[in-house]
Amino acid sequence: MSRTGGDSTAALERAGAETVKRAVELDIASRFQESLVCYQEGIDLLLQVVKATKDEAKKHRYRQKISEYMTRAEDIKKHIEKEKQDGKYHKQIRIEENATGFSYEKVFQEYLSEIVSEVWVEDPYIRSVHQGSGKSQQVTGLDEIQQSLRNYGVTLNIAFSSSIHDREIRFNNGWMIKIGRGLDYFKRPQGRFSIGYCDFDLRPCHETTVDVFHTKHTKKM
Repeated sequence: MSRTGGDSTAALERAGAETVKRAVELDIASRFQESLVCYQEGIDLLLQVVKATKDEAKKHRYRQKISEYMTRAEDIKKHIEKEKQDGKYHKQIRIEENATGFSYEKVFQEYLSEIVSEVWVEDPYIRSVHQGSGKSQQVTGLDEIQQSLRNYGVTLNIAFSSSIHDREIRFNNGWMIKIGRGLDYFKRPQGRFSIGYCDFDLRPCHETTVDVFHTKHTKKM
């Protein structure tokens, strides 16, 4: 094996070990949905290690570990599904003041399965300048977003209401997410060229709480 190949395999080993370590930590903390994602990512990395290495002893050792992690991941899947069926699933994420790493993609990605074809967003306080201040400016901005999405085959339906009080995002695969501050939990960037202006993972957040439910639970509330 070339030095480059060896370095690459070593990097995969480190990444896989760190990912499954995080999976175990989340598992112990009963953060099962996050733990499942980490187990799946770690298993994929370790499978790449098995494929790349020629050390039979190492292959055997990693195959045993992968089998253990796959068994645990399946158990977690069953546990999550049972909680959903029983209407008991509830996950809470606390975003601290000035925390980073909470882009929309990071918050929502694990709930956006392939069957998601509709998303409902309700937010009663879209008033800040960067959200679209004033009714006419809101309409103009939303129309522009609507047209842009249409170019990608996405239909955006917009409705105004004077009675909405809750903030929530619902997916038609059963998941519902409530964010204390709504979607406006990011702080304003210092300038157009500051880190975090485009990459929301690098933008500081306001303190808020994210609650995740499954609709079978919310129907009983």
